[in-house]
Amino acid sequence: MKKIAWLPGDGVGKEVLEAARIVLDAAGFEAEYIHGDIGWDFWCEEGDAFPQRTIDLLRNVDAALFGAITSKPVKEAEKELSPALRGTGLVYRSPIVRMRQLFDLYTSLRPCRAYRGNPLNYKSGIDLVIFRENTEDLYAGVEFSPVPETLAGTLRTLSKPFAAFANLPPDAYAISCKINTRHGSERIIRAAFEFAKKQGRRKVTVVHKANVVRATDGLFLEIAKEVARDYPAIQMDDANIDAMTMWLLKNPFNYDVIVAPNLYGDIISDLCAQMVGGLGFGASGNIGDKLAVFEPTHGSAPKYAGQYKVNPIATILAAKMMLEWLGEAEKAERVEDAVAAVIEEGIVRTYDMGGSHTTLEMAEAIAARVGVMV
Repeated sequence: MKKIAWLPGDGVGKEVLEAARIVLDAAGFEAEYIHGDIGWDFWCEEGDAFPQRTIDLLRNVDAALFGAITSKPVKEAEKELSPALRGTGLVYRSPIVRMRQLFDLYTSLRPCRAYRGNPLNYKSGIDLVIFRENTEDLYAGVEFSPVPETLAGTLRTLSKPFAAFANLPPDAYAISCKINTRHGSERIIRAAFEFAKKQGRRKVTVVHKANVVRATDGLFLEIAKEVARDYPAIQMDDANIDAMTMWLLKNPFNYDVIVAPNLYGDIISDLCAQMVGGLGFGASGNIGDKLAVFEPTHGSAPKYAGQYKVNPIATILAAKMMLEWLGEAEKAERVEDAVAAVIEEGIVRTYDMGGSHTTLEMAEAIAARVGVMV
């Protein structure tokens, strides 16, 4: 029996995971679900949103399903710590970002499909898959505010453009480091091409800003061209991130598989999710060689917490991705077919789709279809 870490997180996380469990049970997936503590409450009470006990749990499971997380800027997070913990040097970091780095979950896989009958579709027939590098780039967590004099001194020596900031006091600016490695770039790009090859996809588009961010994005594009030579049957093209947001809206059918560094992949995947119904339909897998954590891409939506109002389809599709990763292809297919059938039928719809059904009513409708999808 598989062991699944069950990580509700904050806000509506508990509700959407409850919905996913209804569908997983209907699909006949048998597993041991083990609760893990993660989220804002644990930051406020313990000074750690991703406690060591949860890290230890993830080292001993087959996969994880994650609900939603609340994240706030450093200074605001400091103010919400319990009084005994304030001023002790604790610095908030997103637990999901830490998780990706700690367990080397280097692939963020985000399929975006326009299911027939969804009133929120931008255009019918959209079927895009985004591969987002998940551990490097501007999300690496190498940041400075205020800026140490040792770093400023080094930059004065190494960088002529830094002269514009050289005389500022340390607390008058901040630095976030964009770090792309050859290894990290190569493996996410190769993962995109391998997926395209196995799934019969026609093209991989590489997103970057190498004309301006020449060092890091230039490296990413250079490696993409090297990897593409190993896949002559698959077309490769590339686009600047700013132009890509325009062209995706103009004609999404020009694209198939998209691969990007961390920040650009985050931006592009939200845009693509909106084109197929919004974040209520955006599922994501954080995938490494030994562990994968699946989640909806929406946030914790605290204003809706406890109302069972939000659309659980993103989380149900994340659970479907988990089934695929665990080798449960038949169950995964039945779940997706059930989701597609309920959407096309249009009888059960949550508020974002123009209806009034609850989170659990949507889950129950999908579960009922799973049972007949044979």
